[in-house]
Amino acid sequence: MMIMMRSAVAAAAALALTCSLPPAAHAAAQLAAPAAAAPQVLPIGVAVSALPLAVEDRTGYQRSSFRHWNAGDIPADGCNTRAEVLLAEAVVYPEIGPGCTLSGGTWWSYYDEREVTPAGALDIDHMVPLAEAWDSGAWAWTAARREAYANDQGQQASLGAVTARSNRSKADQDPAEWLPPAPDALCRYGAEWTATKLRWGLAVDEAERDRLFDIAAGCGGTDVEFTPAP
Repeated sequence: MMIMMRSAVAAAAALALTCSLPPAAHAAAQLAAPAAAAPQVLPIGVAVSALPLAVEDRTGYQRSSFRHWNAGDIPADGCNTRAEVLLAEAVVYPEIGPGCTLSGGTWWSYYDEREVTPAGALDIDHMVPLAEAWDSGAWAWTAARREAYANDQGQQASLGAVTARSNRSKADQDPAEWLPPAPDALCRYGAEWTATKLRWGLAVDEAERDRLFDIAAGCGGTDVEFTPAP
C-alpha cells in the first residue's frame, strides 16, 4: 500500500513539475525521456539468489567519484535531484519558491516511521550507499554511470527521503551491519536493497547475502520489483 501511494504521489509530482514548464521545455522533456525497460518482479528469496556474490574492496573510493546532486530528470524545472525526490515523495505537497526553494510540506520517513516537516529536516538516502556501490562493482564504472547512479530516479527504491538521524545512523553500512529501526520497515527495506543491487548489477558479499536471506525467510509474499538500469 505504501509503495502504491508513493507511486501515485510521484506521478502527481512529475505532472506538476512538467506542467509548470514553458510549452517548448515541456515538449523537449517528453522527447528526451528514454523508453523505460520492462520491470521484473521476483519473490524476495529468488531475487536474493539472483545477486552475484563477490568480495568487496573499497580501495580508491572517494565520495566525489559520484557527482550529485545534478540538475535532475527535468533540467528545465530549476530543481536538482534532491528537490525532485522531495517533491515526488511529499505526502503534503510543499510550495515551490524561486530557485526551487521548498516551504511547507510533509514527508513520511519509513525507516523510523516518523512524519517530517520541513524539507530541510530530511536527507535523501541512497538505498545502496555510494561507498557500498563502489565496493560492489561501481569502481569499474565510468564517471557518467556513477553520476547516473547517484541521481537515479528511474526506480523509486534507489533514492528516498528519510530523517537525517536515520540516514546518518545507516551511513555506508549494508544490511549485515544496519537495518531500519522500525520493525514494519524490514521487508520493504530488504526488497528495496535487493531491487537496487539487481537494477545496477551490483554484487553482494557473503555476510550481506546471508542477512538478506534471513530477511527473505521472514517476508514470505514480498516481491522485489526492479528495472535494469540503462
